[in-house]
Amino acid sequence: MAGTPSLKTVSTKRERIAQLAKQMPGVALTSLSHHIDIEWLKEAFRRTRKDGAVGVDGQTAGEYAANLEGNLQSLLDRAKSGDHYRAPPVRRVHIPKGDGSKTRPIGVPTFEDKVLQRAAVMALEPVFEQDFLDCSYGFRPGRGAHDALDALWNHTMAMNGGWVLEADIEGFFDALDKAQLRTMFCQRVRDGVLVRLIGKWLKAGVLEAGNVYHPESGTPQGGVISPLLANIYLHEVLDVWFHQQVLPRLRGRAHLVRYADDFVMVFETKVDACRVLDVLPKRFGKYGLRLHPEKTRLVRFTKPRGGPKPPGSDQDHPGSFELLGFRHFWNRSRKGNWVVKRKTASSRFSRALHRIAIWCRVNRHLPITDQHRALSAKLRGHDAYYGITGNHRMLQLLRQQAARAWRKWLSRRSRKAGLTWVQMRALLQRHPLPAARVVHSVFPA
Repeated sequence: MAGTPSLKTVSTKRERIAQLAKQMPGVALTSLSHHIDIEWLKEAFRRTRKDGAVGVDGQTAGEYAANLEGNLQSLLDRAKSGDHYRAPPVRRVHIPKGDGSKTRPIGVPTFEDKVLQRAAVMALEPVFEQDFLDCSYGFRPGRGAHDALDALWNHTMAMNGGWVLEADIEGFFDALDKAQLRTMFCQRVRDGVLVRLIGKWLKAGVLEAGNVYHPESGTPQGGVISPLLANIYLHEVLDVWFHQQVLPRLRGRAHLVRYADDFVMVFETKVDACRVLDVLPKRFGKYGLRLHPEKTRLVRFTKPRGGPKPPGSDQDHPGSFELLGFRHFWNRSRKGNWVVKRKTASSRFSRALHRIAIWCRVNRHLPITDQHRALSAKLRGHDAYYGITGNHRMLQLLRQQAARAWRKWLSRRSRKAGLTWVQMRALLQRHPLPAARVVHSVFPA
């Protein structure tokens, strides 16, 4: 299979880098870029998404691949020669956030820059993975959002709840201090080529509305290198600080769960939670970060007192909080025991339904079989993330609402009378939507 030799070579080199970094904790490595050769860039090209948006140069992955060997060799020579490589500005676009009423700015590098950033990540990741703590889960190999959700579920269940500090960093990618990020980076890596590349990417301008400007702080969210830089920054600002300075001073148990710039802290006592909430803004302020005043709050997430009540009891539900698209709350299991449950957050549910409705409107003139195939794929894709234990009702509700949206826009295919529900039920019998599926179960297989 083409590409297999380079994959094995790169994997071996990455293992050597990881082993060296593990043997030398706290030591800045000065020789990493010599691992980056033409085979390394070929593997970086293979790992780079080919269907992403184009950057400021308008070059697509297909156009770049037409002369792949020559383009990669030129890129390698320019990247290692120092001043010959200039990081192009990123094209800033705005994507819908939440239910579509707000947008989030995303930076789109050129395809060649994506390949080089991927090559740098492949060299740097084995180093910083030796330092990152178990509390962080975002954009790390072998870890994902559901691992973070499982860890949070285990912590809250083991502590019978407690107090949850739900935090939101306001404009994190636009606010992080570039100088302090460089200092953190150089504490572990001082390879001249990689340090120079990181500096170029941090200084690269942003193209928006036809104008290029160079912000004094932040790094464009959306670049291949951005998640790693974010983890390096918050590892020092939050993770290490929490475990080395905060935990030894607390009276009870506490846990931190972070996924990129989203995190929550769980405390056994209210006193500890209030103390951390008081000092956390000061800690972030030292590094140019600010907690969102309206989205940062302390939630009483204690397990209800007394014995288990039968399902349907009128006893009040305790507080709830959100993380990674799910609302976490206490409720009773089928046996009547109090357990922490998760369901799709209302904003994520509305966003998913909105996208389905828009698709149905735009594609209402396609053949029914094509529409059914696409809608089924969208629902299965939704289940791939939101299909967790306890969330079956929300998965089923999305199917019901999707069927309503489908009927609405099928009824507007012509000026004839709209599709009745009797006709729609008959259509759904011929083209049934896929059943709701729990993909991520807390129960053993």
